[in-house]
Amino acid sequence: MSTPSMTYRRLGRSGLRVSTLSLGSWITYHNQVDVKSAAEMMAAAFDAGINFFDNAEVYAAGRSEEVMGAAIQQLGWPRLNYVVSTKFFWGLAGKAEGINRKNTLNRKYLMQAIDGSLQRMGLDFIDLIYCHRPDPHTPIEETVRAMSDIISSGKAQYWGTSEWSASDIHAAWHLADRHGWHKPVMEQPEYNLFHRTRVEKEYQRLYEDIGLGLTTWSPLASGLLTGKYRSGVPEGSRGAMETMAFLREGLLDAKKNNAVTQLAPIAEELGCSLAQLALAWVAKNPRVSTVITGASKLSQLQQNLGALAVIDQLTPELMGRIEAITQPLAD
Repeated sequence: MSTPSMTYRRLGRSGLRVSTLSLGSWITYHNQVDVKSAAEMMAAAFDAGINFFDNAEVYAAGRSEEVMGAAIQQLGWPRLNYVVSTKFFWGLAGKAEGINRKNTLNRKYLMQAIDGSLQRMGLDFIDLIYCHRPDPHTPIEETVRAMSDIISSGKAQYWGTSEWSASDIHAAWHLADRHGWHKPVMEQPEYNLFHRTRVEKEYQRLYEDIGLGLTTWSPLASGLLTGKYRSGVPEGSRGAMETMAFLREGLLDAKKNNAVTQLAPIAEELGCSLAQLALAWVAKNPRVSTVITGASKLSQLQQNLGALAVIDQLTPELMGRIEAITQPLAD
């Protein structure tokens, strides 16, 4: 199957355009991917039209940012040609820290966290910054003002949230609107065939009311939708990693793996893999600005890019068949 040209979508109501498929670094960078491999994959992604690369402070305790930053320096791309992100909340997990450096969105933490990420990535500014989780212990007004001030300082261009409730996003947006601060532009939620309610129902009003954009993660449900876990946990897979042991029960869910088996004939009809079908299904949702994909090797990245050819083939009839198989198991 030939790979069509990359398409681009606006990030919510902002003027920023991001590639329909993007590349993230969670789990892989530093743990499985060194600077040389990261540069190779990012170059291939860039050549295929991917312009958005996702990261977070907590990934590999900051080393994921270091790997991505070093790869970017090697590649020497013009700064206007790519978009990078990072996320704040967890701190540098696993390292000895003070009480105000983890599991928080207070002003002190945020104003220093951005400087740490800039240093690790070797950049003058980061395009997208996220509050990685909500913080019930910090007044939302404090968080919104701090994120806005980071934008005003020129250290980042846009800010948003990740895994926030619709009510908290709505409150943050209206606080910013009332005070003339920079408003949140995007949310980064989990979204796949088995995890759908938040994107499809809870956030529904936000798309029209505030123009919320989505940079979705886990489109393959941590690999479940590739079909590789139908016969157990394969050696070398994400589920086999001790650091990912918390995922195993979900990856071995018998009902969901049976549903994946039922999806296989649809993938065969389309001439694509199960992973490409799952990625294309997420991208089919017009509310999704970009689908963050992951890869630990170049061949996986190339396979993921094949999903671009599937998106337009997902007719209403096929979407209905997919819905009948997966929707009863979705949360």
